[in-house]
Amino acid sequence: MEPLEAFIAAASGARSVRIDRYERLRGGAVQENFALDVCIDGRDEALVLRKDAPSRVAVSRSRAEEFALLRAAYAAGVIVPEPLWASDDRTIAGAPFFIMRRVAGTAIGRRIVRDQTLGGDRSTLARRLAEQLVRIHEIRPPRAELAFLGEPRTVHDFIVAAYAFLDATGRVEPALELGLRWLDVNAPVPEETVLLHHDFRTGNYMLDADGITAILDWEFAGWGDPHEDIGWFLARSWRFGKNDREAGGVGSRNAFYAAYERASGRRVDDNRVRYWETFAHARWAIIARQQADRHYSGAERSLELLLIGTLEPEVDDMLLRSIA
Repeated sequence: MEPLEAFIAAASGARSVRIDRYERLRGGAVQENFALDVCIDGRDEALVLRKDAPSRVAVSRSRAEEFALLRAAYAAGVIVPEPLWASDDRTIAGAPFFIMRRVAGTAIGRRIVRDQTLGGDRSTLARRLAEQLVRIHEIRPPRAELAFLGEPRTVHDFIVAAYAFLDATGRVEPALELGLRWLDVNAPVPEETVLLHHDFRTGNYMLDADGITAILDWEFAGWGDPHEDIGWFLARSWRFGKNDREAGGVGSRNAFYAAYERASGRRVDDNRVRYWETFAHARWAIIARQQADRHYSGAERSLELLLIGTLEPEVDDMLLRSIA
């Protein structure tokens, strides 16, 4: 722990740093998260170190980029853990990493949709989630500190990358390829461009008894159509069985739309949202396959990654139903 203690001391300007706990946290299928209990100049601090996993999903951003996104969100008033320090020096923690404050709560999706002691009243929770999404979407280009995001990724870009992945792995996927064709033919004309979280869903926010304590996992963020984030949040995959509550398993579609519109002053186009829901099913189908391949390749043996791969038929079914 000495290299990490020295890093925290230098980054914080502290005279003394002692790490009393360094423990892997559950969850985090793409990156690794560790709880740190640290004594800094006699003060006890609860922190989280987030670092690269042994293997990665191709579109995942670097930890330095995710740290910059977290800082932008924090400055915009989004409920996120306070970002503290980052480093690309692999000798410190074995991989590039950043450190943020630890917050209380749970992000387990299946528990959130069933346990109404988490987050309080469901309609209030759905409204607050819509308001948080609006705060994210208020971040717009150009932003010098987010220059690494480049140009918005188009549907065509996604389709090309999806076929390249399927070709590279030798897969023949009729259902997925039919969905990709539908997305290509029906792609909406781009309109406004905002910062997208790109993984805003139940399972990526934390709740305690009072409400939202953090919006997590910014590694896929980029510029794009705000309806894409809404469609991802409403996708069936993130309802965890509560399909009567289309908004993330916690609220109704119409109430979520209304809350987003009140907070943003912009109308939600239901047709665009439903297109992006279909896109979400195709994107999740590709990610599920990529996650499983991380296990099968031997790069990162993981039961969690293997189980994600078993979702492929279910996600394909959602995709086909959405274009029927």
